[in-house]
Formats: sequence, C-alpha cells, structure tokens
Amino acid sequence: MNDSKVHTYIDNNNFYWFTINRPEKRNAIDYDVMNALEAALVEVRENTAIRGFIITGSQHSFCSGGDLSVFHALRTKEDAFMMLSKMGNLLYKLMTLPVPTFAWINGTAIGGGCEIASACDQRWAVPSAKMGFVQGNLGITTGWGGASMLMEKVSHANAIKMLSSAKTYTANEAMELGFIQKVVPSFDSQPIEEELAISSSVLRSYKKTFTSKWEQTALKERMIAEIEQCSFLWEQDEHHEAVNAFLKLKKK
Repeated sequence: MNDSKVHTYIDNNNFYWFTINRPEKRNAIDYDVMNALEAALVEVRENTAIRGFIITGSQHSFCSGGDLSVFHALRTKEDAFMMLSKMGNLLYKLMTLPVPTFAWINGTAIGGGCEIASACDQRWAVPSAKMGFVQGNLGITTGWGGASMLMEKVSHANAIKMLSSAKTYTANEAMELGFIQKVVPSFDSQPIEEELAISSSVLRSYKKTFTSKWEQTALKERMIAEIEQCSFLWEQDEHHEAVNAFLKLKKK
C-alpha cells in the first residue's frame, strides 16, 4: 500500500512499517490516512507471519494530530463524534493488535500524534523529538481515546501531568515520565529484532495476554466515553475560537 499520503512495507524481519507521508501538513491525519491505517491493521491481524508493527512519519515529523484544515468544518458534537470515534476505533484496534507495536517518533508528535503513540506498546524517539498532549490549548480533551490509553502505559501522576499541562516535552523529559522507552540517535529494525527474537506465534500469544486484560477492564468503552466528552467540548465556542486563532496564526 503506497499512495501519496502513506507508505507501507514488510521488511526482511517480517515487521510491518506504516509511514504517514504528509510532510507539508506535519503528517496530520485526514480520512485517507485513517482508511489506509484501517487496511494496514487488517493485514497485520490476518497475516500471521508478521511479527511487529511500526508506525512513523516522513521527514522530521511523527504526526501533528488531526488535520484542522479538514476537521474544523465539523461544527456539531454529532459530526465530531463520527470522525473522532472512527479514529478512536482504529486506535483501539492498534492497541489490541496481536503483535508488538512500536511508535518511532522521528520528530514532532503533538495532540493526536501522542494519542497514536499511546496506542503502541513501545515509543522510541530521536533526541530532538518534541511531544505533548496539547489538545487542552484548543478547548478540548483527547479526542481519540488517548487519555484512556495513556493511563494504561504510564503512572497516574505522570498521565495527569502530561494531559493537564498541555505542554510539549523533550524526548528525555518524556522518557523520565515513562512515556518514551528509548531515545536513539537513528533508527533501523535491528534493535527491534533483538527485542522480538521469538517466533510470531509466541509473540502473538504474549500479546493476547495484554489484550485480554484490556478487554476485561472495558478499555474500549472507556475510550468511547472519553470521545463522547470531547465531542461535547468540540461544538463549544471555546474550541472553534481557539482553532480559528490557530489557523489564522499559521497563515501569517
């Protein structure tokens, strides 16, 4: 699957690489990227030879979240919920993918970009990477279930700090918070190969243990409740005014 917005391939280690390729938009998510991610997740789930899934961005950005130039047209909570829940369902599928997953944060990861990273089992970053759950600056909460997933990955205190500060962190700061597992100067699949040295069937069996826990603790339902709350905030004036100000600033 290689269109202009997404590049994918399976390498010699049977790791599936998914690269968001919208550098002019800092690899923001639109509906085309969502559909490509959905197809990729189906392929990984069904192809039992695949041993891992790696998501990254092209050039020097991981993902800047949702494409505001597209999604700002959504004015009501009903319209917002349709978009937010579509991506939220995809991130739940990424979270519960039957193979180990890695977010290779090769640059900026803000807003929804951090939600995507939270859905992965591990997050590795370059030293210059910046990341943050900045949604609060736009008058909304995490809209794709990111808070619920983050709370499964880091401590309560660090999760609430990252969410409520709405600030960006360096790779090293994010590592201290437990969000990043490794800071590496460059990236290839060899370090992952060393961590995933066992067969696909064994890897998938281990991952099933984790997904069973999330099913038992109703993670999907918690994510949907979170998305519903964001949808309510989405239609408020505070959000639309903040996005208008942000878009005007970008045009200058």
